[in-house]
Amino acid sequence: MKQLFYISLLSFLFLGVSVDGQNRKQLEKRRKKLNSEIKKINNLLFKTNKEKTNALDDLKDLSQKITVRERLIETIELENEELSKEIKQNEKIISKNNAELAKMKADYAEMVFKSYKSKSQESKTMFLLSSENFLQAYKRIKYIEQYKKFRKKQGERVIAKTKQIELLNDSLTKKKNQKKVLINTEKSQKKKIENEKEEQENLVSKIKKQESKYKRQLQKKIREEKAVAKKIDKSIRDAIAKANKGKKGKAKKGELLLNKAEKALKANFEQNKGDLPWPLDGVITRRFGKQPHPTFKSITLNNPGIHIRGKQGSVAKSIFNGKVMNVFKAEKGTRTVMVQHGDYIATYSNLRNVSVKKGQNIKTGTTLGKVFTDRITGKTDLVFLLYKNRKQLNPSHWIRTN
Repeated sequence: MKQLFYISLLSFLFLGVSVDGQNRKQLEKRRKKLNSEIKKINNLLFKTNKEKTNALDDLKDLSQKITVRERLIETIELENEELSKEIKQNEKIISKNNAELAKMKADYAEMVFKSYKSKSQESKTMFLLSSENFLQAYKRIKYIEQYKKFRKKQGERVIAKTKQIELLNDSLTKKKNQKKVLINTEKSQKKKIENEKEEQENLVSKIKKQESKYKRQLQKKIREEKAVAKKIDKSIRDAIAKANKGKKGKAKKGELLLNKAEKALKANFEQNKGDLPWPLDGVITRRFGKQPHPTFKSITLNNPGIHIRGKQGSVAKSIFNGKVMNVFKAEKGTRTVMVQHGDYIATYSNLRNVSVKKGQNIKTGTTLGKVFTDRITGKTDLVFLLYKNRKQLNPSHWIRTN
């Protein structure tokens, strides 16, 4: 009976808040993830050893941190709203239970008092002896026993209801403490974002004073990136032509001819979409596709892949089983590794050195090489691209959500 009571009590406690509680758990998970992202951004974007700073890069990094912090504050506010709903609901339930308990105690007290008045053994004996026949005496004995049991049960109900209210009060106290912590966290985050936005305004002002200089730097960087992308595209085109040479069958222009093993690898790769490991443990600093420059809106950035910032000394790792299709050197001496996964090709650029060779079969997590760290900016950026044959894909859709 007691076990049944506690099961009912737990159901009662959580039934009313199951949906809100579930929402709050999701919000709490999101908050922890965003906190972790800010920590990574601070470590990887703001704690690098720089010989020289660039206002444009600093502004980009700061803007990224502000965006994540804004999402964090929004999440905390939503979490607070959910907690407020739960607290209000708890208070209503406690109020209702307190009223029920008061009535139960009054009923039980009256029962005990009446029982006390007829408590003597003589009263019970006379009650039985005054029976008209044996059957009536038997019924009166049963009545006395039932009355004892009922009184005991009522006493147990009072104890159970008291425990129920204690549990509800404990839950309420816990929720109120959680809300206090969240409110303080929100205040702290808002203070930080105020400082960051002030710094952001100062950087924007600095850039505007030397706008032509920064535009020239940016245009030069865009030209360099286009040259690397063009070289990768040519390398893929040549590698596809070479891989198809001597194979039976006819391929569409720019597509790989696959044997049975390569088809199986391709299917396995596709099944793991959205769950592939990151090629580098870090933070995405540039996303895939066309987007206007955050400062110079007239300039459009077209990123064929993603840029991932890691720690100095970090290594790039293969995201899946495959075969090294090509290894080549860029103009500035950095290296690129191309890995084939069926008709999918992953490219890892801006490597200082390479640990694999062309034609080598590799596994998920195989080290491909050390990522280059720019001595002046202190950045350790991996440029990661993904293709299906020659078609550019968004790598963010394929790797796990951190």
